Amino acid sequence: MHTMFDSGSTVSFISGRMVDELGLRPIRLERPMVLSTAAGDKIYPNLVCVDCPVEIEEHTLPADLRVLEFLEFDALLGMDWLGAYHAQIHCYGKRITFQILGHPEFSFQGTSTNLPITRGRVATSVDVETFAGVLSTTGKVETRLEDVPIVCDFPDVFPAELPGLPPPREIDFIVDLVPGTKPISIPPYRMAPKELDELRGQLDELLELGFIRPSMSPWGAPVLFVKKKDGSLRLCIDYRQLNKATVKNKYPLPRIDDLFDQLTGSQCFSKINLRSGYHQLRIRAEDMEKTAFRTRYGHYRLIMPFGLTNAQTMFMDLMHRVLRQDTWTICHCVHRRHLDIFQDSGGAQRAPQVDFADTARASIIR
Repeated sequence: MHTMFDSGSTVSFISGRMVDELGLRPIRLERPMVLSTAAGDKIYPNLVCVDCPVEIEEHTLPADLRVLEFLEFDALLGMDWLGAYHAQIHCYGKRITFQILGHPEFSFQGTSTNLPITRGRVATSVDVETFAGVLSTTGKVETRLEDVPIVCDFPDVFPAELPGLPPPREIDFIVDLVPGTKPISIPPYRMAPKELDELRGQLDELLELGFIRPSMSPWGAPVLFVKKKDGSLRLCIDYRQLNKATVKNKYPLPRIDDLFDQLTGSQCFSKINLRSGYHQLRIRAEDMEKTAFRTRYGHYRLIMPFGLTNAQTMFMDLMHRVLRQDTWTICHCVHRRHLDIFQDSGGAQRAPQVDFADTARASIIR
């Protein structure tokens, strides 16, 4: 058998071809495991051969082997197997040593061959090859958003683009200032010609969506661009001076240690990424003038709290209000649009994702 010892793999595998050849009887996992390949793809093996005898130097070392149809090797022995038998891989000497409880230490020695640099033979009685790559797939495995059943059932909850302004809610975003604060106005920052072109385009888009409006406010913050990972430019409003003068909202955020305690007994976990946490709240009408920002192409004010302090705590407050009547429990909210939620085993029989989607639809959360 061509076998790979892989200290970078959490579990061990066997090819579907070898399962058929050896007449093994794999059992089906209750929940398929999620496997990330070296290429960054995800696959979901759902069969396992339990206690398969692996013979090395007259020693039998059983292994639980997940079945992968496209595995390039006959078998791959990962850290679950290597750790169980206290294996030590000596790379320079091409030797593997095993220490099994109640048995003397044993090892086997490989010989040098003229193989490519990514490949080396390290076994005698077992033909073992090590490769630079971990796994390869015959085709790229992708899950498209439109293929997810919950997205198909609730297209209005998971839109491709934000439809416009959020509806009026039980709470608005409030900008309370430290007493005695006077209007803050800072001249626009200098921009390169490319940035000015981008600024004009993004301002036109924000105006069309209704996210900003022209303003004559005595307040005014400058804007700048930050390059994103894909090379595009993100428009940022420099509200640092306004944020310093804003009274901080002390609405409590979850404690990590408390959250782990609450997870006990939970069986269903979901991570919900909203299109934008900022998109869920409007700024209180009398506070909009404080959000004004200055550009070469005009003076505008925000309708929603992009970049303002207290945005995270106000978003948490909103989520508590939206979900307070459900069997859902808010688990964690770190960023402005990420919400982790869980449901215990005694909750409703409906799929938890559907429960949340129903609530999001009723509350117009996107």
